[in-house]
Amino acid sequence: MLRFAQLCEAVAATTKKLEKRKLVADYFRQQPIQTASLAAIFLSGEVYPAFSERTLNVGGAIVWRAVQQLTGRSEEEMAAAYRRHGDLGAAARDLWPADFTGSVLTLPDLAKLFDDVASSRGPALKQQKVCDLLQQCSALEAKYAIKLLVGDIRIGMRESLVEEAIAAAYEQSEQSVRRANMLLGDIGETLRLAAEGRLGDARMRLFHPLGFMLAAEVKSSDEAVSYIPGPHVEDKYDGIRAQVHCGEGKVRIFSRTQDEIGESFPELIPVLESAPEALVLDGEILAWSSLGDGTASGAALPFSALQRRLGRKRVTEKMMRDVPVVYVAFDVLYAGGELIIDRSLAERSEILTRVLNAFTVHRSELPATARGAAGSFQPNLFADDSAEPDFPRVLRAPCSRAASAADLDALFLEARARGNEGLMMKNPASTYAPGRRGHAWLKMKRELATLDCVVTGVEFGNGKRAGVLSDYTFAVRGPGDRLMNVGKAYSGLTDAEILEMTEWFKSHTLTDFGHSRLVEPKIVLEVAFNNIMRSDRHESGFALRFPRIVRLRPDKPPEEADTVMRVEEIYLSQHRTE
Repeated sequence: MLRFAQLCEAVAATTKKLEKRKLVADYFRQQPIQTASLAAIFLSGEVYPAFSERTLNVGGAIVWRAVQQLTGRSEEEMAAAYRRHGDLGAAARDLWPADFTGSVLTLPDLAKLFDDVASSRGPALKQQKVCDLLQQCSALEAKYAIKLLVGDIRIGMRESLVEEAIAAAYEQSEQSVRRANMLLGDIGETLRLAAEGRLGDARMRLFHPLGFMLAAEVKSSDEAVSYIPGPHVEDKYDGIRAQVHCGEGKVRIFSRTQDEIGESFPELIPVLESAPEALVLDGEILAWSSLGDGTASGAALPFSALQRRLGRKRVTEKMMRDVPVVYVAFDVLYAGGELIIDRSLAERSEILTRVLNAFTVHRSELPATARGAAGSFQPNLFADDSAEPDFPRVLRAPCSRAASAADLDALFLEARARGNEGLMMKNPASTYAPGRRGHAWLKMKRELATLDCVVTGVEFGNGKRAGVLSDYTFAVRGPGDRLMNVGKAYSGLTDAEILEMTEWFKSHTLTDFGHSRLVEPKIVLEVAFNNIMRSDRHESGFALRFPRIVRLRPDKPPEEADTVMRVEEIYLSQHRTE
């Protein structure tokens, strides 16, 4: 463990990618395969392989209390150390007792202690298991054990760089290492195969999320066609990007953050289970409004409608009636028993149409019982058959081709008229590049009008912004000019502006909570956003989705900030289908 912690320190100390890769590759070569395999997982910022459904299930608050218990430090001392570093592991190293010498743990020992934490139940027992682990660590070992516990190793190592180090350590091609890791969802097992010269033995393991291919944003149709003449065009939906794995009588649905979200949408599971073969699909979950004709005709509802379904572990009949959902598939990554991401989009599109035609069924066509998301049988999701929706639960994303910028402009206006965000434009010859953002896929959307908002609260940031107040909570004017919060943003200002504003906010603090502060409401920001949602979280009743600071408005007094009425006007204009 000490050698691993020293490696992490060395990797964090250099900004040179090649030096990081060399340090890690040298470490792999010098360790037994079991140790190197665990190190590969840990260096990727995880405790368990990607395919594993196991988690530590330990929050930062538990680790914070464990550190406080072991060090005997006050809350003020803990908060001050955290503010110095913006990182609990680094803060703990500053506070660590001198008699905790550690340096006897191996990585397999650490993995066993992580298992003890994962298997413990209840916060008190969790905290005790974390203490048991940490008291065996020296200050440096504790720093990185804590980083792994809270899921934030932050040393400049991405999984892709670990893959490169594996290739260098065992003299394998980077491409073969990446493909094996993608198939297996286990970078530790990938290292084993590389060390043994058996990367070609890797086979696709369903039910672990692949990286999502991402799109670059363009501002105009002319820019789009300069990258992709004659693009494949789809609407850009305002839903939840979701990757579906189905086969072997099971279904798993993963979000872009690679979290499993199937339990929030149980009505999709029976339909997806009817897939004619094992599949991995890429698409979007949308709240949907039917035209009532029993066809796929209808329209996506705004994201604010779908938001009522997110994060729900128990979904009631009423929720499913009030907010029906569909899965709109626009790509297929695995079919016919093989990964097909290396085929062109045009070919994958044909395969997608074929497989969807084979299992897009109405809810009423299913048996009276359906297998639930957790795999146990349960009664019909709707007690009243008349309440079942009259549209398919799985849809093919409509697509077209554009021959010119003028075609794209027309398609863009049509997409906006349907209530969607804009367009996705894709190169028909492109392969699927998991986890990559490039110009093979493009997105074009139109932001709403900006709002002028007043800063009411600020927080210290993380990492390089740990010592500055960079996260701003902001409000608009309500009745009687009372300020009512609508969101929080941390991007858009320059480092120099943030530094200047930090000094201002420190001098104009109303209440200091340590990590956060209430401040005098005198600073006005211009804020952009993707859309507006109803929200019980804010007194205003609204929340901005994906807010970004456009600029400071020193020319505008708080009395001229926008109002809740203006927020509601924008909300109603965009949520006409709700």
